Amino acid sequence: MSPEQKKYLKTIKKKKVLILFLQVFLLVFLLGLWQIAADLDLINTFIFSSPSRVMKTIISLYQDGSLFHHLWVTFYETVFSFLLGTFLGIFIATILWWFRLLAKVLEPYFTVLNSLPKVALGPIILIWFGASIHSIIFMAMLISVVVAILNIYQGFQSVDSEKIKLMRSFHAKKWQICMYLIFPSNRENIMATLKLNISMCLIGV
Repeated sequence: MSPEQKKYLKTIKKKKVLILFLQVFLLVFLLGLWQIAADLDLINTFIFSSPSRVMKTIISLYQDGSLFHHLWVTFYETVFSFLLGTFLGIFIATILWWFRLLAKVLEPYFTVLNSLPKVALGPIILIWFGASIHSIIFMAMLISVVVAILNIYQGFQSVDSEKIKLMRSFHAKKWQICMYLIFPSNRENIMATLKLNISMCLIGV
């Protein structure tokens, strides 16, 4: 390895360490600011709480043995709704790409659904499914699936039309275009949607 390469790698390593330090520093600074604001009564601790009260609650939940139970339930609901929302999102986006007429018909409805404050549907979902794990999973899935459909479908639509024409000129069937062009071209878009979906599911839960 040349001295220039070593110097370059060392610079990259220093930059990563600096970024990590700044991230930790920012977190500690914000937590400290939050605690100071709570101690000085600058914020209403009944609404905003404080880091010390949060820590006391975590310790209390750990001592009575319910902390890991609640963590597991939240984890299960988030992962299940994420997998369900992701599968439905990719499946429905594929159907919309496959049937352009259906996509044209349903596009305004998906736009309206996306702009709808889905959290406000919570009471209705509770009436439909009851106050159970099913209502929580459905709520989280509902929040994530519409975003997944729109993002992935837009990605499918943005694939270079010249490449599609080229594959058609070689008599490629629609499923071959989908498998060998549309999906590979949208790998990054799908991954970005999955990252967004996991946070949306956690919010929903």
